[in-house]
Amino acid sequence: MIKSPIMTWRSVGIVLPLILFFSCSLYDRKTSQVTKPPEEAVNVFIKEAQAASDQTVSKEEILAETLREEAPMEMEGASFDIPIVINDRVQYFITFFQTVVRDRFAQWLKRSGRYIPIMREVLREYGLPEDLVYLAMIESGFNPTARSYRQAVGPWQFIEGTARKYGLRVDWWVDERRDPIKSTIAAARYLKDLYDQFQCWYLAAASYNAGEGAVSRAMRRYQVEDYWQLIEYPGLKQETKEYVPKMIAAALIAKNPEKYGFKDIEYDPPLEWDEVVLPPGTSLEAVALCSQTSLEEIKNLNPHLLRQSTPPDTSYPVRIPKGKEAVFWECFLALPVPKRQLMFVKARGNHLKKYKVQKGDTLFRIAKSFGVSVRELKTLNHIKNDSQLRIGQELFIPEKERFEAKAISFTKGRANKRVVHVVKEGETLWRIAKSYGVSVEDLKRWNKLEGKTIRPHERLLIYTD
Repeated sequence: MIKSPIMTWRSVGIVLPLILFFSCSLYDRKTSQVTKPPEEAVNVFIKEAQAASDQTVSKEEILAETLREEAPMEMEGASFDIPIVINDRVQYFITFFQTVVRDRFAQWLKRSGRYIPIMREVLREYGLPEDLVYLAMIESGFNPTARSYRQAVGPWQFIEGTARKYGLRVDWWVDERRDPIKSTIAAARYLKDLYDQFQCWYLAAASYNAGEGAVSRAMRRYQVEDYWQLIEYPGLKQETKEYVPKMIAAALIAKNPEKYGFKDIEYDPPLEWDEVVLPPGTSLEAVALCSQTSLEEIKNLNPHLLRQSTPPDTSYPVRIPKGKEAVFWECFLALPVPKRQLMFVKARGNHLKKYKVQKGDTLFRIAKSFGVSVRELKTLNHIKNDSQLRIGQELFIPEKERFEAKAISFTKGRANKRVVHVVKEGETLWRIAKSYGVSVEDLKRWNKLEGKTIRPHERLLIYTD
């Protein structure tokens, strides 16, 4: 806490509550400036401050002191554009990051060099405090492929419903929650909506973690509008109560790592790329070949492309190494079309397989027999209508998203294989249980499900013969 010349009434604890009470109303996200709190609220605190002081304290002195504490501040040589409070909860997580998860936090710092610059740029474009980037640090450690036990994915840890709401594509081919740029745009839009609702970055951040409904209900129940007061009540999960202190602690360390004992961090270089818009179904192997780089590097630049190919239903932008656009197009346009789509042939034993159309086959019958949708078949094979189907025609078919794990479990006295099933659109627990020869109750018990609701792309653990 910054030292104040008004020590007599600060020492009796009057200014600190005032600061905390107005910590959300004072800060303006667009201008990074401080605004005055409501006049009637100020007057209440003026009376309390003057009553507790042995000297006359003017309204101007109290407001000036409050503004000094809550303005975008410079602390220990670093400036911040989100409110910074250092209290016991924040100090706990500073120590936690320094000790218990020290190696992990060092990795987060290393990785931050790659993603923070572009994420800050996006937040700035949306008029948000750039230090909100540290939400991504505590959410995922800036890992684009991170996945939580709740099936939240990517650097900003979006669940599928929220991702779709904010414009991210999530399907068998693409998961834009893993795209560090597109997911940051979605996070910026979401955080802006949360701030517009709560007018407080601490409450907005808590809502990002718990959902705006949970925070609103807790605020109504306890008649509290200040984050630090709210988390003293039992209405929010412990994870949410720890969320803002974690963010502040991460920001403090990340902006002054050497002070906190993180020395000699070798930061990853900033993410840079050229972008090319490619035809449907373009192989990432062809992209790597024409970019004069490795397939691994193309995957690193495009972690949201799940099948080593652009989606087969539309042209799609792909990132390639910076400075390679000219040489890429010279090579790519010279490639025969089949070479551009090499992945479809090579991957049939991995994600796709071939099927030769038989007499009497229809798209509906083929789709049903392989457990896929007619739309998937038509999209993947560029079929516009059913009349295009011919006997002997070869179709690419996505394999069912089931894979076996090596672990063996003993259920009901016998050894079973452990299988992970990825839920498809329209599937129910009853249908999945029946297909594996297990009971719905077992499914619920294995996956700790309380109700019967499941969502597409959710992964279920199943033990079966």
